[in-house]
Amino acid sequence: MKRTKQLLGATSAIALVALSASPALAEGTSAGDTITNNVSVSFDVGGVTQTAVTDSDTFTVDRKVNVTVQVDATPVSVTPGQTNAVLAFEITNLSNDTVDYQLSAVADAANPAGLSNIRIYYDADGDGVLDAGELAAGPITYLDDMAEDETRQVLVVGDIALSAVNTNEFDVVLTADARDASGDEGSPGAALTNTVGANTSGVDTVLADGAGDSDNAEEGDFSDRGTYTVSGASLTVAKTSSIVSDPINGTTDPKAIPGAVIEYCIVVSNASGAATATNVAVNDELPADVTYDSSFGIFVDGDGTCASGSRGDTATPQTASYNTTDSEVDAELSDVAADASRSVYFRVMID
Repeated sequence: MKRTKQLLGATSAIALVALSASPALAEGTSAGDTITNNVSVSFDVGGVTQTAVTDSDTFTVDRKVNVTVQVDATPVSVTPGQTNAVLAFEITNLSNDTVDYQLSAVADAANPAGLSNIRIYYDADGDGVLDAGELAAGPITYLDDMAEDETRQVLVVGDIALSAVNTNEFDVVLTADARDASGDEGSPGAALTNTVGANTSGVDTVLADGAGDSDNAEEGDFSDRGTYTVSGASLTVAKTSSIVSDPINGTTDPKAIPGAVIEYCIVVSNASGAATATNVAVNDELPADVTYDSSFGIFVDGDGTCASGSRGDTATPQTASYNTTDSEVDAELSDVAADASRSVYFRVMID
């Protein structure tokens, strides 16, 4: 019995398994990197430590493709007739590999008429403003060689028609579609697709993008929507006349007879919620049967009832004048804010 116990003791072994330190497979590990895991097994025989046995496993990290597109500010206020109106977007490569991105900017089909000439420019200085150098560089259709976690800013630029009206909204969707980094600055690489079948020993591709504004998840692209909101002035003009006096009745119940004095009142009004109207100019060509009354003059910036104005034809600098060649009254008004009115008024005599 004792000999048997000794034999068992001599042939038993205590084995310890130790894994060598190696990096964890984090989401951000670059595609194409190899991860090696080493294993070592130590053991004793008869109380004597034996030579450890080892092995290792190496695999290649596959490419996980992910991208996000984000508009900087929405909505962006624009005015009727504005050219090169800017929507700024940020594009971030969340992939674990360098990727090209094909870009497209499309106006929403539900937009009203009034948005045209949509282009994309690279915002080289990232300030969200289309400067002269970026404009001169010309529109782009893709971003070349975006590194892992890199963010670039692009500017979607469009023209707003003069016919656009206050509160019109124009939506534009920017999409960034992942492409293989071609190394060719003249064009983006091939479209990326999921690797089909079992994992290979090389670099496989897994599309991991989410669903954007107009795209589906796991298709290698992402989109976001920017909005132009038209903030235009909504001006109306009303012209009325009143009889001040006539040569028979004076100012008591005067009539519109030859020699009568007529006061013209021109009121310019801006709608509630509209943008402030600037550089407001009034041009009124007098009919042939009246004569301008220079002794009364031309009053500008009056209220909605043509009162409390200032005489613009004697002001310094002059803000109103009468053109004898064209028989035209020309007057400048101060800015007309939303829900405000300004007026021009002057007098004539019936010939």
